[in-house]
Amino acid sequence: MKRWIVGIVLSGILTAVVVWLWLSYGPGQRVYAVDRPFTGSPTDCTGEVRLAVVGDFGDAGRPAAEVADLVHGWPVDAVLTVGDNNYLNGRASTIDKNIGQYYQQYIYPYVGAYGPGAADENRFFPTLGNHDWNTGHVQAHLDYFTLPGNERYYDVVLGPVHLFVVDSNELEPDGYTADSVQAAWLQTQMAASTAPWKVVTLHHAPYSSGAKHGSDPTRQWPFAAWGATAVLAGHEHLYERIVADDMVYIVNGLGGRWRIYPFAATAVAGSAVRYNQDYGALLLTADETCLNFTFFNRAGELIDSYTVQ
Repeated sequence: MKRWIVGIVLSGILTAVVVWLWLSYGPGQRVYAVDRPFTGSPTDCTGEVRLAVVGDFGDAGRPAAEVADLVHGWPVDAVLTVGDNNYLNGRASTIDKNIGQYYQQYIYPYVGAYGPGAADENRFFPTLGNHDWNTGHVQAHLDYFTLPGNERYYDVVLGPVHLFVVDSNELEPDGYTADSVQAAWLQTQMAASTAPWKVVTLHHAPYSSGAKHGSDPTRQWPFAAWGATAVLAGHEHLYERIVADDMVYIVNGLGGRWRIYPFAATAVAGSAVRYNQDYGALLLTADETCLNFTFFNRAGELIDSYTVQ
């Protein structure tokens, strides 16, 4: 009798855990909603530079591998990330398996075990996410990559695109708020830039309709006033395109982490496209007068495309 009762209790606990995981981590509210038809195509621009953007990808396995295969098939001049490159805790013991295994051909100098790396220059530009900081430091990141500036936040010119990588994590020594040392650096660097396109990457989404994290007012810096063309983020494991402050914000967190997140019942103001049916990556195609953002799922299906002229 006692064994029977224990079995019922354990079964109930297991059921409750499964229900909690389903409700908390998805697939949850799987949405592909287009409030306005997409307005662009990756062929809108001549393709002077082609950049891939992956987010929340650093969890070795089939989804991450298939997203990487999608990226390799485009092809691209460089790969950008919007954080959470190395699950679960940003450790040195997992960084090559989670990143180098899939993207070593873009990394220079490459110190891992999955191939020769890039031939002569670095073409991989990661943004730090909260999981990359989980040990309380980012030494594994600093040892693995050779990046501009202090390597936590930095900028680099990629043809007509000036990329500004921001560390939006609370442990960032130079701060993560709009009045921080880091924000002052961003404002100064963007003001000095002569590039036609100024793209900011950070991890925590300033605006999001995601049910897991949602919008983050602390990271709603005056990017548009400082001269940004677009802001790309992750953190929410879904895809969304939002217009706020007359500027496009894209949440791109479907790079391969096994949990896809649900959307909230109500979308944030300015949300144009919301998608969480599968993993995928964002392709940027740019020339001097045209910048296109197109999101494909890992099967190669075009989900959204948006062009700035």
